[in-house]
Amino acid sequence: MIRVYMLALCFLLPSAWAGQVYTLSVVPQFTPVDIGLRWSPVLAYLEKEAGVSLQLRVMEHIPKFESDFLAGVPDLVFLNPYHAVMAMKAHGYVPLVRGGEMLNGILVVDRDSRIKRLADLDDKTLAFPSPNAFGASLYMRALLAEKEGITFRTTYVGTHQNVYRHVLLGEVAAGGGIGATLDKEPAGMRSRLTVLYTTPGVPSHPLAAHPRVPTEVRERLTAALLKLDHDPAGRKLLAAVELDRAQVADYARDYAPLEKLKLGQYAQIEKSGGK
Repeated sequence: MIRVYMLALCFLLPSAWAGQVYTLSVVPQFTPVDIGLRWSPVLAYLEKEAGVSLQLRVMEHIPKFESDFLAGVPDLVFLNPYHAVMAMKAHGYVPLVRGGEMLNGILVVDRDSRIKRLADLDDKTLAFPSPNAFGASLYMRALLAEKEGITFRTTYVGTHQNVYRHVLLGEVAAGGGIGATLDKEPAGMRSRLTVLYTTPGVPSHPLAAHPRVPTEVRERLTAALLKLDHDPAGRKLLAAVELDRAQVADYARDYAPLEKLKLGQYAQIEKSGGK
């Protein structure tokens, strides 16, 4: 059974779009409660500034999130770079806005472990959020296997938060994440983890729209998000949802190059429905 956590933020708006509620699905890097806390203020701002009624749609884990957007269910979706490729190919989802920071995957180990170099990971078990989490898993696993020649076993633990905890509990030798999620962990936990390996950077997660979303709605949302970057309070809202230094996204420039990496052999797609 698929659990979908919904948060409606439908105010009465003097807008031509007030009668239409658009769903926004967010990649579950964090728990549903955490995602709600981070995104609710942004959605409330967008409703007021762009005049668009929005409903937050949070799946309980990444494979169900993937099935959902591959079925074309959400109107808007915040997703990782390789997900952007998948969404474009499946339904033509158009990236609107992304953060200005490059996305780097990181591989972390317990500071006190005996793992000091990549070769020490040979034949060990590594934790990842899910097969298709881009920087934390998909790109990371491809680089470790193809470039670094490391042989390893994998376990998928659902979220970045779970990865870091599995490493610190000694249940795995190392785990994949990204800098943005590690930075949001408590200082005491961060101090116990060491970054052993970092992937090359790629353009970060975009907010993308299904083609059925009217062009005017897309433009309103884009303009409203870019406006947030002009004041300190707005920048805090953007940072909370990993859209720091927000800028216009472009599929051909930002994400189409990922098609050449041939990451499909490391991706896994659930065959179940996705409604």
